[in-house]
Amino acid sequence: MTLSGRFVLLLALGVVPVVLFGLDTVAATGVLLLWLLVVFVLGALDLVLAASPRAVTVERMLPARVRLGESVTSELYLTNTGRRRLVGVVRDAWQPSAGAGHNRSRVVIPSGERRLVSLTLTPFRRGERRVEQVTVRSRGPLGLWNRQATLNAPGRIRVLPPFHARKHLPSRITRLKELDGRTSVMVRGQGTEFDSLREYVRGDDVRSIDWRATARRNDVMVRTWRPERDRRVVILLDTGRTSAARVDNEPRLDTAFEASLLLAALTSVAGDRVDFLAFDRRVRGRVQGASGAALLSQMVDSMALIEPELIEMDWAAVPGQVRSITSQHALVVVLTSVDAAGASTGLLSVLPQLTKRHTVVVASVLDPATVLAAATRGGRDEIYRAAAAERALLDVARVSAAIRRLGADVVTASPEQLPPALADRYIALKAAGRL
Repeated sequence: MTLSGRFVLLLALGVVPVVLFGLDTVAATGVLLLWLLVVFVLGALDLVLAASPRAVTVERMLPARVRLGESVTSELYLTNTGRRRLVGVVRDAWQPSAGAGHNRSRVVIPSGERRLVSLTLTPFRRGERRVEQVTVRSRGPLGLWNRQATLNAPGRIRVLPPFHARKHLPSRITRLKELDGRTSVMVRGQGTEFDSLREYVRGDDVRSIDWRATARRNDVMVRTWRPERDRRVVILLDTGRTSAARVDNEPRLDTAFEASLLLAALTSVAGDRVDFLAFDRRVRGRVQGASGAALLSQMVDSMALIEPELIEMDWAAVPGQVRSITSQHALVVVLTSVDAAGASTGLLSVLPQLTKRHTVVVASVLDPATVLAAATRGGRDEIYRAAAAERALLDVARVSAAIRRLGADVVTASPEQLPPALADRYIALKAAGRL
């Protein structure tokens, strides 16, 4: 049971005759007690006449997934199985991060009928957003006392990473197609495979002539080549404590998600096989053996539930994790932080094991605020800030140089530029035949 504001105002009206007529203490007490009795009798009558909220059955309809930043509609079907007409308010108790906004709706449900209550959700956090209960408040005909009940109506919706970097995908796919078209008429080299046979034209390299095909066709035939397909690409995501740092108003982990999704989409189009692993001290997410549309679908599903863990990354276990995915030569892309030499000791210690068998690329986010601070040198405070920023940039350069000396490539860029920069590095490695 709940009390309405109307009941409180009605209760306060009992003071008016006491003030207006200046009654003595005994008379005033009698008037107030009589008024209280009348008001409480009216409230009790109102409560009895109100429809029972427990006679309402709730059915929930929800989409399974939504991308972060997009909106979906949650539908509640309320059926009044009682004998009285229900007039009241329904509150859908979503988590605040589900972005439910104003989640109270007024309803009028005659006996035996059903009504739809729609609520727009705009989540602002990844992961599973949940709702467990719905509160129904039934108002009496006088609007004094209300009957209230909380009903179980569980529901959940998975909020996926937004994948803003997909805007870079068409231009990178075009570059891949140009790469295939350009190299299909060149002589065979490292990182290429047989494509097709065609008739010889003036200017073709005579070393590309296929003499067996020439004998069968009674015409000079040449072989054409294209970049090798069906290469292995392993994307390893560091979900340790450094991934929780916010760079340009978003966690490093979210930027790593964007870069991973763009790279996976590009390699899938190029005909290579992609495996995804999120790891710190244990596996937080893994996608293996998927291809085409199923690859991105499984990756975003896995990423939606991954959050940064405030523990140190276990770099010693990384080579074993890569071996559990593939024993063949692969492109291993490690998305982590290369901010300081001390924090990167673990990474540097295991790189020789990885570069011995694989082509390794280390990708890291560079804070644009640090670059801006290094270039701003006005007053004394700005000069000290610029000195600290230069020190941080020098640390990144030192760690990057150490990684290159160990045989791996390094890609560092701002959160907005890291996904396309990593995609460009993949295309360059493919063109060079290093996959």
